[in-house]
Amino acid sequence: MTMMNDRIQWRNVRFVPILHNRMEFALEIRRQFHEYRPDHVAVEYPSTLGEKILIGIKRLPLLSVIHYEEGDGTFIYLLLEPTDGQVEAIRLALEYNVPVHFIDRDSEFYPIDTSSMPDPYSIARIGHFSYCNTYLKAKQNEPRSDQDMLREKAMAFNLQNLSVSGERVLFVGGLYHLPGIMDLLERQQAEVIGRRQREGIGISHLHRDSSRELLTEMPFLTAIYENFRSGVIPDEPDRLKANNELIKIAMQNLWKNDKERLSNSQLRVMNRFARNYSLLSGGLVPGFYQLIVAARGVADDNFAYEVWDKGSDYPWQTEDPGLPVLDLKGDDLYIDQMKIRFHRRIKTSRRRLVPLPVKRRKRENKPGEWKRDFNSH
Repeated sequence: MTMMNDRIQWRNVRFVPILHNRMEFALEIRRQFHEYRPDHVAVEYPSTLGEKILIGIKRLPLLSVIHYEEGDGTFIYLLLEPTDGQVEAIRLALEYNVPVHFIDRDSEFYPIDTSSMPDPYSIARIGHFSYCNTYLKAKQNEPRSDQDMLREKAMAFNLQNLSVSGERVLFVGGLYHLPGIMDLLERQQAEVIGRRQREGIGISHLHRDSSRELLTEMPFLTAIYENFRSGVIPDEPDRLKANNELIKIAMQNLWKNDKERLSNSQLRVMNRFARNYSLLSGGLVPGFYQLIVAARGVADDNFAYEVWDKGSDYPWQTEDPGLPVLDLKGDDLYIDQMKIRFHRRIKTSRRRLVPLPVKRRKRENKPGEWKRDFNSH
């Protein structure tokens, strides 16, 4: 395995490790795909799901969910998000007629990964290679679970087979598995026994309301990324700039709907609060939830609602998806998602004092007259 010229490579296999569903890594996939011009693309999906995944990715920007049932009755849902690096790699491969290989092992009962990772926004400052190299130094000797070892053996075996042709291979997989795969590639691997077929795999269109809850990235940011890759906007998206644009639009909508404005001092306090909240949470840039909390803290629930309403809107929808429509909630997928309730005031188009239709009481003939009619309670 060589790590030089800011690239990770084994023979003719270029590695682009990612954090799943994070925009900065999808952007890196685009850069390295066009630079390396691969003859093959390999991704960390099992071949048992490959057919449905290709159908779903061809539907983008419409959102699709792959779903199936495991042996113990647990339902698994795989949401295909535009900002995921593997999804981006497959989209590019399809656009440029490059063969796609699904090289992961189909494993059941795989535990949910709750390990923390450095904020992906740091890639925009230090670069993808430095980010991955730092992770490798810190995690190279970390013990692996039996499930992880089987998956990494399967991926290493398939990469060794793909490399035999001598053609350029671009591999996109989770950064977590990079140390294990790198070590295994130094020895010839045998094929790992695993599931070859899976019955009952379905694909559905994600309901609009569900897209507000389930996308890993803020839907407003996902929409910016989708507009960038389709050429609607020329500049590469930036997470911090997207947050600022969201707040600007929310302020405009607050004025439009409630005739309220935020002062410059309120805006400064909100930005400072959101930044500090993010730093305390181990992030460099405020996430969607932190923006909503900051908006409510410096203004009210009306402004927080405007931030949520625009930030959670994914604009690509259809009345005729051609697939069953799946309506899921965040709790269904074990997403670590905080909840906010908005106690909004009634919206008005204008503000003026109006007389209320109430019955007026008689004036007292002398002070204390009304009080005499009430007991101590």
